[in-house]
Amino acid sequence: MSALDLLPSGVLSLDELDILVVVDNETDTLSSVDVGAPQVPEVVHLCARTPTSRTYQGHECKTVFDQLCCACHGLSVLITGRKGSEQHSMLFDVGPYPGLWLDNARRLGVDLAAIEHVFLSHWHFDHSGGFPEVIAAVSAARAAAGLARPRVDLHPNRPDQRGILLPSGLMIMLPPEPTLDALAKAGAEVATNAYPHPMCAGFFFGSGVIDRVTDYETGLVGHHTFRGGQGEPDPLIMDERFVAVHVRDRGVTVFSACSHAGIVNTCLSAKKHFSGSKIDVVLGGYHLAGKAMESRIEATVHDLKTRVEPQVVAPGHCTGWRAKASLANAFSPGRYAPSVVGALYRLRCNADQ
Repeated sequence: MSALDLLPSGVLSLDELDILVVVDNETDTLSSVDVGAPQVPEVVHLCARTPTSRTYQGHECKTVFDQLCCACHGLSVLITGRKGSEQHSMLFDVGPYPGLWLDNARRLGVDLAAIEHVFLSHWHFDHSGGFPEVIAAVSAARAAAGLARPRVDLHPNRPDQRGILLPSGLMIMLPPEPTLDALAKAGAEVATNAYPHPMCAGFFFGSGVIDRVTDYETGLVGHHTFRGGQGEPDPLIMDERFVAVHVRDRGVTVFSACSHAGIVNTCLSAKKHFSGSKIDVVLGGYHLAGKAMESRIEATVHDLKTRVEPQVVAPGHCTGWRAKASLANAFSPGRYAPSVVGALYRLRCNADQ
C-alpha cells in the first residue's frame, strides 16, 4: 500500500482478490484476453478443474462445453479476498433467477458454505430476484458446515415494486421485491445499512449514498418506485450502493451493479472514500444502454479516462454494446476486459506478481 493511501475506518488492504462472475448478460469464453488484463476466460479455469476424459496421441482431452454457464439479464459476482492466511468471501447481488444462480454456481464449483456476506446493490429484480432461494441454499450449506448464518446487507429504504415509464406511455414493471421477513425465514441474518461500513472483518467496503457530482449522470429516465398503492417518479434511485476493495500496491477495485448514480459518480465517490488510492478494476453495469442513456456515452468515456483513470474497465450487464465499443476503443489494449458470465479476475499485489 502506498503511503498516500488512506483507507476508510476499519477497512484493510488485501494481498489478493478473486472476482468470479456468476450471473451476467453475456457469455463469451472464446475471445482472447489482452496481455496485462487480469482476466481468465471461463473455459480456461473450467479446464483446470475438469478431469481428463480420454487421451489422443498423448494429449489430454477434457469435456467442458456442456458445463458452461448460462447468461441472463442480471448480475451476481462472488468476491474472495485474502490477507496473509485469512480469507473471506461475499456475494455482490444474486441476479434475477434462483435456479440459474444455483446452476451457474454448481458449474463454477462455488463453495456455498464459504459465502458469509451477501450485499444487495439496490432494489431491482435483476439483482434481487434470486432471493430468498439463494440465501436458503447458502444458509443450508453453512449450517451443514457448522458456520453462522449468512449476513444479508440491504439498504433500509425498500420499495414494494419498481417500473419504467416508456415514451409510448407503457409502464414496464419489475416483479415485487422480496420482503425482509422472507429473507430472515430463509436463514439470513438481515442487516440494513444506509451508511458506509466495512464488511467481513474489514476485507470489503460497502458504500452509503453515492454523491451526484457530474452534470450529465442524472439517473434512470422514466424510473418509478411503488410503495403500496402509491407510485412516484424516482430517477435517482438513491438506495443504490457500491462495494470497493483495496489490494496492496494495486489500488481500489469498484463493483457497481447498475450505476444508476453514474459510473463516473460512483468511481469518484470511491476515490473520496479511499483518498490517495488509484482505481484498479471497475466492474459491473455502467447503464449506458437505451436511447435516453446513450447520449451520455461520450462524456462518460471521457471522464473515466481523464478523471477516474482506472487500470482496467470491466463493463457488463446493462452497459450496452454501443458503450462497450466506445470503452474498448478508449482502453484497449490491455485495459479493457469486459465482464461476462463465468469470467474470473485475479488481482495480486505487485510484490507477488
